[in-house]
Amino acid sequence: MSAPVLPLNSRGKLSSSLPAEQLAEISALFEFRRKGYSLDAPFYTDATIFKIDMEAIFGQHWIFAGSIAELPEPGDYITVDYGPYSLIVLRNDDGGVNVLHNVCRHRGARVLTESAGSTGNLVCGYHSWTYSPEGNLIHASAPGETKFDKSCFGLKKAQSRVVAGLIFVCVADEPPTDFDETSKIFEPYLAPHDLSKTKIAYQQNIIEEGNWKLVMENNRECYHCDGHPELACSLFPTWGLTEGLIPAHLEEVWDRNKEAQASLEERCRRYGLPYEVVEELDTRIAGIRISRESLDGEGESFSADGRRLSKKLLGDLRDFRLGRCSMHLQPNSWFHFQSDHVITFGVFPINEHQSLVRTTWLVADDAVEGVDYDLEKLTYTWKQTNLQDKAFVELCQTGAGSPAYEPGPYMKSEYQVEAFINWYVQRVQEHLA
Repeated sequence: MSAPVLPLNSRGKLSSSLPAEQLAEISALFEFRRKGYSLDAPFYTDATIFKIDMEAIFGQHWIFAGSIAELPEPGDYITVDYGPYSLIVLRNDDGGVNVLHNVCRHRGARVLTESAGSTGNLVCGYHSWTYSPEGNLIHASAPGETKFDKSCFGLKKAQSRVVAGLIFVCVADEPPTDFDETSKIFEPYLAPHDLSKTKIAYQQNIIEEGNWKLVMENNRECYHCDGHPELACSLFPTWGLTEGLIPAHLEEVWDRNKEAQASLEERCRRYGLPYEVVEELDTRIAGIRISRESLDGEGESFSADGRRLSKKLLGDLRDFRLGRCSMHLQPNSWFHFQSDHVITFGVFPINEHQSLVRTTWLVADDAVEGVDYDLEKLTYTWKQTNLQDKAFVELCQTGAGSPAYEPGPYMKSEYQVEAFINWYVQRVQEHLA
C-alpha cells in the first residue's frame, strides 16, 4: 500500500481528503479483519493508517498523560507529545490542570521546549509572545499594528480530567462521554493509594522501534512472560490463564497463585478494598480492565522475594501485603498500584514504526531515598522487563515489514490482545463511517 504524506489538522478528517480508491482499500482492511488473528501488516507499517490512528484514536479519545505527582506545585508543567500533537499540562492555582496546545498563535513555534519544568507565564522563545497559564495572550510586540486584538490569539485548549490523581487529556471538541462511567469504576480501587501524597522516585523514557499497537498488544498478554525472569519472581506467570489452560510445568505455580489470591481477597474484605475483576475492554468506548491480584513470595511488591520496596505505606493503606491493583485503559496505558509504590505506563506514538514508552515510579511523598527505599532495587524489575518488552516489540515490527508476514492466530490466553484490537477496529470504523 502506498503511504503518501497527507495533512492532519483541524480543518477536516484526513480520511475525507483521501482518494476514494485508497479510502476504500483502507476501509476494507478494517472491515475484513479476521477476528482472532493479528492485524495485516499495513496496520503496523503504513504511514497513512498511522495518521488515521492519530485522528480516530488519539485525536478523539481520552489519553493518559501523567499523574498529579508530576505537578506538585502551581506552575509546574509537563509537555506531552504524541503523533502530530504537543500539549502543555500545567498545574493551576486551584490545584487542577490546564491543558494547552503547545503551538504559538503567531507562527506556530513550540512555546515550551522542555519535557517538564515550572513557569509563571508562558513565553514563546521565537518572538516573545507571552501567554497566561490559562492560555490568554497577554503580550505581543506589534510595531505599527493598530487593530491587533490579543483576545483572538490565545493558545488553543484541550480537555482534561484528573481522576484519582491520574491526568487524562483529550483534544477532541466533544470527548467521549462514557469516560465518566469508567472513572466511577476505577476511582474506588485507586483512591486508597492517594496519589496526591506521592512523588516521583524515577521516570524512564524508552523509544521502541515499534508501532504503538504492537506495544499495547505485547502488554495485554503474559504468553511471553517466560521472557521476563525478573518479573516472574513476583508476578505469577499464570496471569491470563484459567482452569484447563495450565501447562504441566506451571501447575504448582497455579495452585500457589490460587492460595495467595484467596488470602488477598480475605484481607481486601477486611479493609474494605475492592478487588473484583471488572473487564470491559471492548464493550465500552473508554475500555477498562481492573482488579486487585496477588503477588508471589511475600505478596507485597515487585521484588525478587515479593517483599516491600519502600518502607512507607501509601495513602491510608494499613497493610503491605495487598498484591497489586492492576488496571488497563484503552488506548495507551496500564498501571500497577501496590501498597508501597505505584508504577504508571503511558505509550505515546511517534510515527508508524516508533513509540515512546514512559514509565514512572511513585512513592510516598515523605519517603526518603536511601532511607526508606533503594532506587536501584525499586526500579530493577520493571527496568529489566521494559527492555525485554522493547526487544519483543521490535522483533514483531521487523517481522511485519517482511513480505512473508501474514496474520497469525491469538492463543486463548491472549484474549485481551483480541479485545484491544477489537476495540481499536470498532473505534476507527466509527470514525471512518
